[in-house]
Amino acid sequence: MARAAFRFYGPLNDFLPPARRGRTFDATCAPDATVKHMVEALGVPHTEIELLLVDGQPAGFAHLLRDGERVAVYPGFESLDVGELARLREPVPGPPRFVADAHFGGLARLLRMAGFDTLYDNCFRDAEIEALAARGGRIVLTRDRELLKRRGIVRGCYLRARDSVGQLQEVFDRLGLARHASPFSLCMECNAALEAVDKPAVLDRLPPKVRERHQHFTFCRRCDRVYWPGSHWQRMRGLIDALLRRGA
Repeated sequence: MARAAFRFYGPLNDFLPPARRGRTFDATCAPDATVKHMVEALGVPHTEIELLLVDGQPAGFAHLLRDGERVAVYPGFESLDVGELARLREPVPGPPRFVADAHFGGLARLLRMAGFDTLYDNCFRDAEIEALAARGGRIVLTRDRELLKRRGIVRGCYLRARDSVGQLQEVFDRLGLARHASPFSLCMECNAALEAVDKPAVLDRLPPKVRERHQHFTFCRRCDRVYWPGSHWQRMRGLIDALLRRGA
């Protein structure tokens, strides 16, 4: 069996036991082990990795490890262009789309509010999430590292923040979402596109104070919800504007 030296950088160290963080360490590799097999055996999901160097040269996940090789493993940095030859996966074409696991209902709503197509159901099984991600080219959002190791999941984010606003900030920063945002274009409840609607068409569905104060409304044809720029909308607008400024 081969024995190779590994060094993980940046937040990838969070997935390692303390004794292996921030330093080079040796590990025994199974026969015919690929880099992907080994980094995941060491605890790091492949979706968290942007660049691999083997003996100083860019390598892919399918590289077969040989005795004595040195493997450097880097996370994704939105501001760092690693070059086409080093790219481990193709860039996402257009605005990214997401599928969130069962613990991220709040984040799913906030991403939809920001204009990002996000699938969520608290009954999704891991296999369903994998299939949705593979079929739609979606980024998986989770705190389950074993889910991110599934073969059919090409892109994913292991989120460290515990609250939904912190998670939204984390995803915006990590994936550079500000340039793709289209706030208040999707229904927060069902993910369908919102349409402008004239006030008379929804008048009988509005609370009395809303009828008096507001003139502009949007409507979800799928779930029949009506939206207007009330106090909650203003708070969410402030949150989105802050994220857009961070990404400017």
